[in-house]
Amino acid sequence: MAAGIIDSQIFGNIFSTDAMRDVWSDRNRTRHYVEFERALAVVQGRLGIIPQEAADEIVSNCHIDKIDMEQLREQTERIGYPVLGVVTQINGLCRDKLGEFVHWGATTQDITDTATVMQIREALEIIDEDLKAISEALVSLSTRYRDTPVIGRSNLQQAIPVTFGFKTAAILAGIERHRERLAQLRPRVLMGEFGGACGTLASIEKGAMETQAGLMEELGLAQPDIAWHTVRDTIAEVGAFLGLVGGSLGKIAMDVKLMMQHEVAEVYEPFAPGRGSSSTMPQKRNPISSCYIHAAISVVRQHSASLMDAMVADHERSTGPWEIEWIALPEAFCLLAGALRQTRFVLEGLEVDEANMRTNIDLTNGLVMSEAVMMGLGPYIGREYAHDLVYDLCREAIQSKRPLLDLLVDHPEISAHLDRPALAHLCDPANYLGQAGVMVDKVLSRAAKHAA
Repeated sequence: MAAGIIDSQIFGNIFSTDAMRDVWSDRNRTRHYVEFERALAVVQGRLGIIPQEAADEIVSNCHIDKIDMEQLREQTERIGYPVLGVVTQINGLCRDKLGEFVHWGATTQDITDTATVMQIREALEIIDEDLKAISEALVSLSTRYRDTPVIGRSNLQQAIPVTFGFKTAAILAGIERHRERLAQLRPRVLMGEFGGACGTLASIEKGAMETQAGLMEELGLAQPDIAWHTVRDTIAEVGAFLGLVGGSLGKIAMDVKLMMQHEVAEVYEPFAPGRGSSSTMPQKRNPISSCYIHAAISVVRQHSASLMDAMVADHERSTGPWEIEWIALPEAFCLLAGALRQTRFVLEGLEVDEANMRTNIDLTNGLVMSEAVMMGLGPYIGREYAHDLVYDLCREAIQSKRPLLDLLVDHPEISAHLDRPALAHLCDPANYLGQAGVMVDKVLSRAAKHAA
């Protein structure tokens, strides 16, 4: 019976996905153990390190369906590691003691680490596809709302207008950087391990490096320059990457939650009957996906830190830190997969209320255009003096509840330089969007090149 959120029958597909759970399942992990032993036998038979007859016999029995998973559970609980149980079972399946040549010159950590890397390879493929889909959704939003004004906010206060396309393009730029990071880390991370007891391959008298090279070629992994049994920066780098991606997803969720508030009402998660409803307040439409994203990525960040802790390993084979990865890495990947899925759902069906965006800009009766007014007056009366003058008029506008434009027009020091049409131009949000459109276009151009 599942006790954790990832494997929960009820919550499992909210916080993770079937595809990612399959990658980190016991069966898939064991399949990679078996794949390693098969590849090792193939290479060592070809090199004459073990008899070809033994290699053929081992290969014929290296299949996940031949592994008794219940027996492996019992063996692992007794031994402490699953690899020896797999080796023992393959050996037992082989005829005429030919199975004694299985696992020749390898050690438990070689197989465990290499299998983990192969799981990481599969998991990163899933993440890559999700990031691509999220990028495409953000491209669509950024293109559609390139010139749609929305209030920018600083310290949760209305600041100056931006565009909604600018908001989404800023996030898109970050997602595109994650895709670049993923491409850059793959050559470093997708590296197998075959070093023997302390990493020196001392157990193979001849052909050790040739075995290592051939094995990695068979498995489609990079050959390490030196053993990395207790040098875990590549695994920690994966964890850091997961944490960074999670942070970006959390940013999306945070903004959606805030913009879904009734008092704001600028965007909404996709509607589905009953989704986000309250058991006692019928009017509510809660930001369900955003809440799940926030929870999941918060835990992913903790796991990222745990993987950093796992780097502090002793000597050539460690006593404990390694096992941290067994706990943290699968959970981090599974939770991030759930957050990515929820983010895709939100962005691909995001409901945008352009009218409310404009209404919110106008809530302050023009106060959010005070910077534009200050900069427009600067050439005539000095920027600093203009700041102080507009500051006082803003206070007066708040107290009198009059539009800032009317107060500007009525002020003699201002009207001496600018008439009402000129001041109205300064107070129009559409005229104070800066280079938002140019920046959006730059991000869209870079994303298009990546897509190509």
